[in-house]
Amino acid sequence: MERRNFMKLAGVLAAAPALSIVPTLGNEAPATGNGKEIYEWRIYTLTGDGKALDNFFMDALIPAFNRKGVKVGAFKLFKREEAEKRHLVFIYPDIATYLRVKTEIWNDATFKNTAQGFYDTSAPNPVYSNFETFLCEAFSSIPVHRNPDISRTLLELRIYWSPNEEANKRKVKMFNDGEIGIFDNCGINSVLYGDILAGPRMPALMYLTWYQDESTRAEAWGRFVAHPDWLTISKLPEYAYTATNNTSTFLAPLPFSQL
Repeated sequence: MERRNFMKLAGVLAAAPALSIVPTLGNEAPATGNGKEIYEWRIYTLTGDGKALDNFFMDALIPAFNRKGVKVGAFKLFKREEAEKRHLVFIYPDIATYLRVKTEIWNDATFKNTAQGFYDTSAPNPVYSNFETFLCEAFSSIPVHRNPDISRTLLELRIYWSPNEEANKRKVKMFNDGEIGIFDNCGINSVLYGDILAGPRMPALMYLTWYQDESTRAEAWGRFVAHPDWLTISKLPEYAYTATNNTSTFLAPLPFSQL
């Protein structure tokens, strides 16, 4: 009998270390504990008029995320294009919140009741063909997003792709150690920066800036490309071949955008 009890106790003790490392996904402190926000960026490609989708965002989706403590920026293309799009960025305080909200949102009775009409209507008649998703971790130099001024009419989303993961890390370091500071001095107004953890094309990073209008953006970038600090760091060997391609998308805030 004593031997059986001893063996039971030994089994419990042996299991204890393994159990202690299993994370929980409630309202606890972030798993990483690094204070960096998590950004989920969605890019919807519309198949028709975006009004129904905008109403769904405004009346159902964004209020539901707000109830979970998640802020949402919502944008359309600055100039209408043939393939019209909508951009949403969800701002999570940490990765634990991201994981928790992904489940809890579907248990939100108010959200389900408000959203069901849109889901019923758009299932047989889709209002968008798909959406791309980018999951990002904030940069260490700007771990929490900055709010744009109410005067903003133009926001710019840039995505940089690197030839490999090591080059991507060096490009992030370039932003953290100098490039963002030069942006600040030149009037390129930062909102958020994200090292992309998962996306349709990797490795990459993305960032969002704001301007009062097109002319102030052009002036700010003119100052940047001529700035002596930029001319210095852009020639440093440690930052060579960090980005092989990039895209720029001009956005305008939707009336209900929280950025």
